[in-house]
Amino acid sequence: MDKPPILKRPASIDIAAPGAFFTATHNDREELRRAVTADTPKAYENPLQSEDGSALPTSGTPASIAHPWRTLNNTEYSDGHVVEIALSDADSEERVSEKTDAKQGLYHVFSRREKWLLVWIVSFAGLFSPLSSNIYFPALGDISAHVQTEIAMISLTVTVYMAVQGVAPSLWGPLSDTRGRRVTFICTFAVYLMANIALAFSRNFASLMAFRAIQAAGSAATISVGAGVIGDITTAKERGGFMGSFGGIRMLGQSIGPVIGGIITEFFGFHAIFWFLVILGFMSLLVIVIFLPETLRHIAGNGTIALHGIHRPVVTRHVSKHWKQPHAEYNDQGDISTSTPKFTLGSILAPLQFLFEKDVFATLLFGAFVYTIWSMVTSSTTALFQPRYQLSNLQVGLIFLPNGAACVSGSYFTGKILDSDYRLVETQYRASHGISVDTPLETKQLSELPLSRARLRSSWYFVVLFVLAVAGYGFSLSTPLLASTPGMALPLVLQFVIAFSATAIFTQNSALMVDLYPGASASATAVNNLVRCSLGAVGVAGVQFIIDRIGVKVTFLIFAVAIIALTPLMWLQWKYGETWRAQRMARLARREGEQAVVAQV
Repeated sequence: MDKPPILKRPASIDIAAPGAFFTATHNDREELRRAVTADTPKAYENPLQSEDGSALPTSGTPASIAHPWRTLNNTEYSDGHVVEIALSDADSEERVSEKTDAKQGLYHVFSRREKWLLVWIVSFAGLFSPLSSNIYFPALGDISAHVQTEIAMISLTVTVYMAVQGVAPSLWGPLSDTRGRRVTFICTFAVYLMANIALAFSRNFASLMAFRAIQAAGSAATISVGAGVIGDITTAKERGGFMGSFGGIRMLGQSIGPVIGGIITEFFGFHAIFWFLVILGFMSLLVIVIFLPETLRHIAGNGTIALHGIHRPVVTRHVSKHWKQPHAEYNDQGDISTSTPKFTLGSILAPLQFLFEKDVFATLLFGAFVYTIWSMVTSSTTALFQPRYQLSNLQVGLIFLPNGAACVSGSYFTGKILDSDYRLVETQYRASHGISVDTPLETKQLSELPLSRARLRSSWYFVVLFVLAVAGYGFSLSTPLLASTPGMALPLVLQFVIAFSATAIFTQNSALMVDLYPGASASATAVNNLVRCSLGAVGVAGVQFIIDRIGVKVTFLIFAVAIIALTPLMWLQWKYGETWRAQRMARLARREGEQAVVAQV
């Protein structure tokens, strides 16, 4: 067998025992391409790893390995070829084998513990979107008296908050997907902190309305950017649990926000709420600056590319140990990219095209209506409970606890279900295609997994719970028998069920959106927020007027019927979702191929 070429200089590659596989740096790529040989190398001593981290066979020839090797930049060689290079120096020549396709390595090099650290950081940041909204609810009465405006008008500040909360991520999401997660977090928190300082000095309705909008613009993106970070570092197989915990920790704001708001308003006045948010927001920003590394894959790759400048955290010990390659521009799959994505008007508007995809539209519309009804339940709580049960500001804050506790537990519980459902669907896929459990799935096989069914498999149970609880909620608040303080227990229990089932649907909805657009997860989540919050803002603006006109019982009964009428959207996604996804992937692949041909010409 002819020897493979000897490199003219020592390759920048780690040396270990002969027969081990290594990862070459960007500087060695040209030499590696020239080192391709059709001869069969010897058996290897060290285990290989597939995309999901499982071991591949360690004996035999590369031809016996299920996954053919390919070089970077999509230059394809014969199946079974392995790049073999030799290192030369003054003393010796040593051969090592090189796995050149980044896709065949780990999807991300961070350990599970390190991934959890990042999830906790972005979840803490994600607190501020629901917290800033809900901490405000117990203070509506005091704010109304302070600015001498009807409570229905003060409720419009909630509507404005939700409207901006829906629109703002459409700007921040593309920025995050092009310039980086970390820089977007820093920018959005700067806006958020300035808005809260201004709100702390607001003395009239106009300034309150304006700065609440700016506050929403700052806080809203924390959810989409956080989802982007999780999409960067996790595979679909493990993403459900991380997304569930992300939602659960984030939803603590749903639970503790009204309680904190009630306590602060009762003892310090409503302006102190905004100083509290300034302090807490600064703490989160500090944690991000010190510990959160850039994770966007065209900047950080799979965690092995050295970070510089704004992308580099102050403390690097937990990430620098993984740095094996110099800084380079990478695309979403971890391969070398020819150009850095630009943040332009086109990149801002591009995610809106997601809405014209049938699977995305069906997923978003159903989830948005569930979100709207849940938001109307939450926003109308103060007006429905305080006069009926004669509650103080502190007591109003406490009655939001069941809602918040349900959001936290619902997110965590659903995350576990998502991972379990994914494993079950994967097992069924393996059985139907004759693939053993020990054989890692190839990229093509992963793309064929019925993700829609994996994510929606348990949704039907939560939809039934949601419909029944919403229908009963209006009756519980209109029955004279339950008008006393003990009677308050039933509507609060129903609020728990509504929030639990709604959050479960949100979590499944969010995980599916990230799965549908893994390379643009922040933008996909931003579009999700846009549809939800825009529809939710309309609902919150009108719910009190609807209740005043037709009564609470009929109002929520109509809402329950509306969800029943929309369930065919879920069935369509279940039935045709994978067909629609495959058509989109084929269309995008053709478009990329055409663009590549044009670029070569």
